[in-house]
Amino acid sequence: MIVVTTPTGQIGRQLLDRLLDTPDRTAGIRVIARDPARLSPRVREHVEVVRGSHADPTVLKEACAGADRLFWLVPPTPAADSVEGHFQNFTEPLREVIGPQGVERIVGVSSLGRNVAKNAGQISASLAMDEAIAAMGVHYRALCAPFLMENLLEQAESIRNAGVFFLALAEDRVVRTCSTRDVGATAARLLLDGSWTGQQDVPLVGPDDLSPEGMAQVVSEVLDRPVRVQRTSSADYKATELRFGASEAWAQGVADMVEALNEQGFYGAVEPSTPDSAPTGFRQWCEEVLRSAVLAQ
Repeated sequence: MIVVTTPTGQIGRQLLDRLLDTPDRTAGIRVIARDPARLSPRVREHVEVVRGSHADPTVLKEACAGADRLFWLVPPTPAADSVEGHFQNFTEPLREVIGPQGVERIVGVSSLGRNVAKNAGQISASLAMDEAIAAMGVHYRALCAPFLMENLLEQAESIRNAGVFFLALAEDRVVRTCSTRDVGATAARLLLDGSWTGQQDVPLVGPDDLSPEGMAQVVSEVLDRPVRVQRTSSADYKATELRFGASEAWAQGVADMVEALNEQGFYGAVEPSTPDSAPTGFRQWCEEVLRSAVLAQ
């Protein structure tokens, strides 16, 4: 039995599609969903559903009963009063389902930056989560992604109406990217394979060597209209988070993350691409995903 958390999120939805499209899959699928009504009819027809949050030990225990594989993703919760506490509140209940419940393998979503990122807000908390899970003795694969291309979808309206998107990264510095489809595909491959053991990071680094300015050039060419990138400060990011209702701690975590990405460069060119786990190029993603999102605005 495979248990999937965050089944209605960007990665969870694509993971489920991959699993359901596997013709020779022998394992059943069970999902943990706060709002099962958000699941597609296809998913509701073919999976077991446990309603609730995987931060709830009772819900997690119920979902993992008889399961041996678990997809793990801690969802962002901007109202959380502590970034570290938020990740710990989700991770701690895992102790009750590893071993006694039968869960042997966990595939979790994390970030690049191991042994490099310092005081990096949500990224540091995610990397600490990996270490806590590995210390429980379970077989674990941490999917370590850089900047997710889908982050640009939140700015589709700005791209269409103003011809601009905003990033906190230096305009001329290479930033590695990855699509959520590749995260979902890699997660599916690992969840369907019951042979791997131990703990290991799995980098997911796309094939491009683009700076934010280079990304803007690709977007311009795909949309056939001028699009530029505008750099914003960590203070601006914090102010935006607060304006949309985030707690002071969460907003400060975002600001710290932005500062760390710029100063420590762990999403930069130093990371080699990983074509086996992240084959999707930025131009391909813009043609297949971003263009339709912008035109739909």
